Amino acid sequence: MRTIPDALAAHLAAGVTTLCHCWRLTRRDGAVMGFTDHDRALSFEGTAFHAASGFAASEREDEAGLAAATSEVTGGFSSEAIAEADLAAGLYDGARVELFLVNWADPVQRVRLKVEDVGEVTRAGGAFRAELRSLSHRLSQPQGRVYSRLCDAVLGDGRCGVAANSPAFRAIGTVTAVADGTRVAVSGLEAFPAAFFARGKLAFTGGELAGTVVDIDGQDGGTLRLWLPLAALPAAGDPVRVTAGCDGSFRTCREKFANGVNFRGFPHMPGTDFAYSYADGESVHDGGVLFE
Repeated sequence: MRTIPDALAAHLAAGVTTLCHCWRLTRRDGAVMGFTDHDRALSFEGTAFHAASGFAASEREDEAGLAAATSEVTGGFSSEAIAEADLAAGLYDGARVELFLVNWADPVQRVRLKVEDVGEVTRAGGAFRAELRSLSHRLSQPQGRVYSRLCDAVLGDGRCGVAANSPAFRAIGTVTAVADGTRVAVSGLEAFPAAFFARGKLAFTGGELAGTVVDIDGQDGGTLRLWLPLAALPAAGDPVRVTAGCDGSFRTCREKFANGVNFRGFPHMPGTDFAYSYADGESVHDGGVLFE
């Protein structure tokens, strides 16, 4: 239950109020930023809330129960607030946002209204629009393991166990050509088998896109096809790091990474075609392995 401080409650009951909203954004890397829709900067709880950031919030209705409520916040890009390159790099994905109602004439009079997570973010025309999701949305997220033929671990994580940063699964090179935002040719892949880096990661370690990591859809020789277009085009000579990909199958885990003992899927699970089939004289039902 939210408790409104007595001083703020008295101010709200007065005929004239001096109120504004403040947002405190905490990224997953620990960076903290403050914004306000007031026309001058405010400061409290060790956070400076910048004015003239272009931030504005949409209306929102809350209902009783566990339904996940959503709202939006919009703003413009600036070097002093949120940079478009940082947003495109995913630095704000899953960030925590606290919304305060503040008496700007006396910031001691304030109350925290909501704590939300940043959801879908869209960019257009030099501005952004971010969805704010109530914390109850986490209740709808999958928990536990998924019963599937494919591995549900991430290549290189603790459950997988593969040393993805070893030279056997990683290439260091440079950008040699850029066809468009989804096709980038890089050097340093010659010593690896064909399509070795399909479903892998492409990380830019220098240039305008330094720090950006993107998913690779496929590989045609030295050209990498990306899942999503790049926010900006890299330049020839920009250094990159390419990490091998995994399609999650048991065969790939065993033959490409020699890691079958750590496979986190269920490769012998019958498919729907088998589950709905019926016994006949040609099928073999001896308890043996169905799939490899």
